Amino acid sequence: MGLMDFIKSQLIEIIEWTDDSRDTLSYRFPDDDKEIKNGAQLIVRESQAVQFVYIGQFGDLFGPGKYTLTTDNIPVLTRLKGWKYGFESPFKADVYYVVTRAFTGNKWGTSNPVMMRDADFGIVRLRAFGTYDFRVVDAPKFLKEVAGTDQHFRLDEFSDVMRSRIVSVFSDALASSKVPALDVASRYSELGDALLPLINPVVKDKYGLEISSFILENVSVPPEVEAAIDKRSSMAAVGNLNDYVKFQMAQGIEKGGTSGMGTLGAELAVGAQVAQSMWAQQGAAAQAAAGGQATAAPAAPAASALPELLSPADAAQALGVTEADVNTSFEVGDLKGRKIGAQWRMTKQALKNFLG
Repeated sequence: MGLMDFIKSQLIEIIEWTDDSRDTLSYRFPDDDKEIKNGAQLIVRESQAVQFVYIGQFGDLFGPGKYTLTTDNIPVLTRLKGWKYGFESPFKADVYYVVTRAFTGNKWGTSNPVMMRDADFGIVRLRAFGTYDFRVVDAPKFLKEVAGTDQHFRLDEFSDVMRSRIVSVFSDALASSKVPALDVASRYSELGDALLPLINPVVKDKYGLEISSFILENVSVPPEVEAAIDKRSSMAAVGNLNDYVKFQMAQGIEKGGTSGMGTLGAELAVGAQVAQSMWAQQGAAAQAAAGGQATAAPAAPAASALPELLSPADAAQALGVTEADVNTSFEVGDLKGRKIGAQWRMTKQALKNFLG
């Protein structure tokens, strides 16, 4: 091999790179300590950008096309190297190919809950995850802030580097949007679109990226907040609490009576309300009969018709429960009375006090 052949073998004449990996973001052209020949051909394909770096400084940036590397079309590099009369000799520079196509379906998520102030719950912790699409729009900034001098910067490395940064930007955007936590679940797509104008300026300014789609797939609250939401939903589903308790009492009687002191207390309370309602209705009927219908049938006895000293049977009839229930209530002290031998007795005033 002659001297000219040896010199020619040490010069790079064509610079081009084709990506068949589908997961490469930036690639440094392998120079192997070779120098780039004056007049070498640079080929940049669609969805690619080429950044020249000379002694740690960013030089010229090339978009798609075919270029002959001369002084005229690499002015920045020419100025950095300081050729006075144009470079006629070979030169060395790092050549980075940056992929500018859209990378879709990248996952993001909060490793720890995000603290935010909510109108309904006050301070609440939220977890969120989803997907996003992005592309590189500022190659020098991307190389400087994200890829660095990595010879072959891939998508898996990018995910590790950017996940926490994307989450940080998302947290700030969610806090500034002031969307209530209860509304987040019903507004996933709307919220993702609303967050894009807040996220993109920060991501572009810091990392040279543009996020074209930002999707929330799930936003969750801590288990204790979920339990509180479930309780609130249950209360709304029950509606009128008195009607619900009466229904439960009727169901219990149909199945064979009560079981336990807690159920007995609830039934006695409902019975007291029912009795009070019945007495009010009976009193109204008696007044109507006395006012204009002298020949009408006499009304059912009102509460005032009860004897001054009541037996468990009298109290059970007034409350609409069983005599055994009344005796049990005497035993636990809910009803005030006196035990004479084996029998309980109470005053009418004590029953009125129990009814409130």
